[in-house]
Amino acid sequence: MDDKPVRTGPDPEPDPEPPPSERPASADAGLTTGALARRLGVSPTTLRSWDRRYGIGPAARADGRHRRWAPDDVAVLETMCRLTASGVPPAEAARAARGRARESTPPVAPTAPRSRAAGPLPLGDVRQECRGLARAAVRLDAPAVARQLDRAITEFGLTVAWQDVMAPALHAVGRKWASSGDRYVEVEHLLSWHVSTALRHHTAPVGASVAPVLLACVPDEQHTLPLEALNASLARNAVPTRMFGAAVPADALGAAVRRLGPAAVVLWAQSRTTAAPQLARHIAATAWGVRGARAQPLVLLGGPGWSGRPTRGMVRPTGLADALATLTAAYGTDQPG
Repeated sequence: MDDKPVRTGPDPEPDPEPPPSERPASADAGLTTGALARRLGVSPTTLRSWDRRYGIGPAARADGRHRRWAPDDVAVLETMCRLTASGVPPAEAARAARGRARESTPPVAPTAPRSRAAGPLPLGDVRQECRGLARAAVRLDAPAVARQLDRAITEFGLTVAWQDVMAPALHAVGRKWASSGDRYVEVEHLLSWHVSTALRHHTAPVGASVAPVLLACVPDEQHTLPLEALNASLARNAVPTRMFGAAVPADALGAAVRRLGPAAVVLWAQSRTTAAPQLARHIAATAWGVRGARAQPLVLLGGPGWSGRPTRGMVRPTGLADALATLTAAYGTDQPG
């Protein structure tokens, strides 16, 4: 028998529970909207807009008010971002993302290795070179994809190669991805990477003896390949450029315009949710130089996101060839691209 002392008084009071603001966040509580926006590389406004427009929002809210994104919610948003970045319209991407969430089941190990991306892409009436590129991409045949891209650019020029070979193949992959679960995502990634590589390979920097063309995606826009095609085409036509790429913050874009004094600014928006009419108007109104001889940039609004938006005083090119013709004519270097 132990000779330990026996407690005869009441049990001590437990330590008071810390207030909610001081409690550590639970791993199961989910991400806040700000944390998720940083993780996905979009703005909190975009997440709220997708929730309001397409129902792509958190399944539950802490205390009935604060948004908390559970892992399943995050997976839907990741799919939404991948699809919109590949050129799929937001409404269609949202339907596909929600459908995948409903149909998701625990993975089953296949009995034998096989490609999940079997079958041709829905290309319609396109050049034979586009069909060859699509077949090589579906096979994940990277050397063949690279060869065919280089051959198309060399034979047809950048403008035709983009419009008739690259863009239709990319669009078909994006639609196939949206309609068939996570199949074809590897095809889209491989093809996009090689298209970007080919465009940069055929881009020669031009000395900036005159004011350049500034090319940028609006804030929250990640779809850069059309701008890369225009950038490469302008370089081949001796037009100096400054390529800023994806999701340029509004303040940074405004500062760059004031710093560079560009002859033209091309703003790309793939979808209406990313189009920024107020930013476009602000850039178009920016002026520099001495009083009496102040200059303003020509603003071109590229991409389907500007459809239906007011564009007074700005140019809406119908495609790469139209944008290239407008800009090369302005620089006096009008020649085949």
